[in-house]
Amino acid sequence: MTKLRHALLAATAVIAIGTAANAAEITFKGVDAPTDDAAKRAVSSTTSVTIDGAEHKIGWNTIARSGQKIGNATFGVPVDAAGNIITDASGKPVVSDDADFTSLLPVGNKLFSITHFETRPAAMYLSELSQDANGNLAPISTRPIDLSGIDGLWVPCAGAVTPWGSHLGSEEYPPNAREIDAASSLSEIDDYVTPMARYNGVDPKLMTLGMFREAFKPYRYGFPVEVKVTEAGETSAAKHYAMGRVAVELAYVLPDQKTAYISDDGTNVGLFRFVADKEGDLSSGRLYAAKWNQTSAEGAGAADIEWIDLGHGDNATVRMALNLDVKFNDIFETASFDKDGNCPEGFLSSNAEGRAECLKVKPGMDMLASRLETRRYASMLGATTEFRKMEGISFDPEGKRLFLAMSEVSNGMEDNAKDGKYDKGGRNDVKLAKNSCGAVYELSMDDNWVVTKAASFVEGKPTKYEEGTPFAGNTCDIDGIANPDNLSFIPGYNTLLIGEDTGSGHQNDATWAVDAATRQMTRIFTSPYGSENTSVDWYPDINGYAYLMTVIQHPYGESDEDKLVNPEDARAYIGYIGPMPAFKKSASLK
Repeated sequence: MTKLRHALLAATAVIAIGTAANAAEITFKGVDAPTDDAAKRAVSSTTSVTIDGAEHKIGWNTIARSGQKIGNATFGVPVDAAGNIITDASGKPVVSDDADFTSLLPVGNKLFSITHFETRPAAMYLSELSQDANGNLAPISTRPIDLSGIDGLWVPCAGAVTPWGSHLGSEEYPPNAREIDAASSLSEIDDYVTPMARYNGVDPKLMTLGMFREAFKPYRYGFPVEVKVTEAGETSAAKHYAMGRVAVELAYVLPDQKTAYISDDGTNVGLFRFVADKEGDLSSGRLYAAKWNQTSAEGAGAADIEWIDLGHGDNATVRMALNLDVKFNDIFETASFDKDGNCPEGFLSSNAEGRAECLKVKPGMDMLASRLETRRYASMLGATTEFRKMEGISFDPEGKRLFLAMSEVSNGMEDNAKDGKYDKGGRNDVKLAKNSCGAVYELSMDDNWVVTKAASFVEGKPTKYEEGTPFAGNTCDIDGIANPDNLSFIPGYNTLLIGEDTGSGHQNDATWAVDAATRQMTRIFTSPYGSENTSVDWYPDINGYAYLMTVIQHPYGESDEDKLVNPEDARAYIGYIGPMPAFKKSASLK
């Protein structure tokens, strides 16, 4: 495809979206995929949107950068359990450039924003924002949120705002408790884990194995994390142990205020559904894991979905076990596969995170197994734990369907990839061709909010661009998705928003607006070298204005590190596309 054609596509890109019932239409002006060095260093955003025939000038607006002084605090600096600033080896405060989900939370007559930073230990900041007469947002003050009551925060990734207005974050990639319990020296523990000891005031470079075990308890991390804010700016944080412990990308609560779908990032992971006992209260309920019954291997595939019941649980009971320092060997007996790949009698096979194991739950420990080793337990019971890099979730209330991003279709999702490495101990439920550019799935549900089917919605297209051409080095079609991550939906306008987290797929990550009827795609945003587009979240009406929140995470940090000239350019951006007039059609569908 020629450069001229790309320019024409960007200049004329249109999304005309609607339903027969409301004839709503939205048109975003597209942006080019960057082709030169200057464009690849820049933030490029759509500059106008036409809503139901009326054009509005919009653009990218930065609210804050990590490391920025706002009021009396520096935004994005992690603190330990005592509230002390965490410093680097030279004694300077650490500043995280890994900003991720950023919420907008109107509370009474004030507007707050919570940002969590994807580090170990993590930072989480509450900011108060001003909103002027034209809808422009600016920070007034910021402060770190006290998380000592929940043992700090570990690697928070995506998030959502609950129907009752709280910030619902996540904890990704929880450490392998079996591996940590079995270690006889610090060298046997993954160095991804050890920095978390700083939260409890322990220097990883000086600590012994005993000091690490005292400072870090693996079962305290890997849960959805809810933060509520009062109009006075007071915060309360809770980890919802009842919802299970996985590499939580996102827990998304549906309009019934009880059902939440939980995506699980990594290799050999699962999809989970939680049903709370009470509306607006995620502290207790029943947990389920999906089983993929494949109906098509075409493209990214399709399946009927059934659900494996993992039982009932509650925060208080799990917390009691954590306080007693429950260990992996308190929950499970272990054994080895025989020469034919079978488990001994009484043991069940599991393949979670690519680890094939024979396990038996000890008497009376099923509830703790389901909440502290959720993926292992689900695999033992026959759920599908073969997905690869499951990412964002969003919901279409008119179509009553979920959208689910899969950053890659690979490993366990292939049929016996690498001589069956990712299927050993599992069921080999998913049998698809590899697509390293990923896909977004459409999941239909019944009247009880239960997903029953999944089918490919849009897919990335692996592509080779020749050296010397404008898009050389990109491995996914420049006019399609590459490693989809965060999702959001514009109700009433049938528009799906897709943010990318890609390395070589696209050199510059993009955000797309997709007509959910025709699947026509418009690129509306690109970010600088080495950054990821996170927190792509739609707010239809904040005091009369609509916003598409966007965070630019770790510029120059995931690739192209050699191109960084000014260290300040590596700071994360918190911002939004807009402001736009409030979307009353969207609000009426909530």
